Amino acid sequence: MSTDTWFKSSFSETTHCVEVSWLPEGGVGVRDSKNPSGPALTFSGAEWTAFTAGVKAEEFDRTA
Repeated sequence: MSTDTWFKSSFSETTHCVEVSWLPEGGVGVRDSKNPSGPALTFSGAEWTAFTAGVKAEEFDRTA
């Protein structure tokens, strides 16, 4: 995955970011920008869609 194109939110600082890559087989890679040569998590397109829908629906927001 090191040759894939990685991107991060334009709202992110220069370090301590999550980077995402659209993988050729339709999946999504996620890695830590502090360690670009380190391991990455991979998700199917359906898993990524479910995750981002949950984020938008605030399913993961912590309550005080």
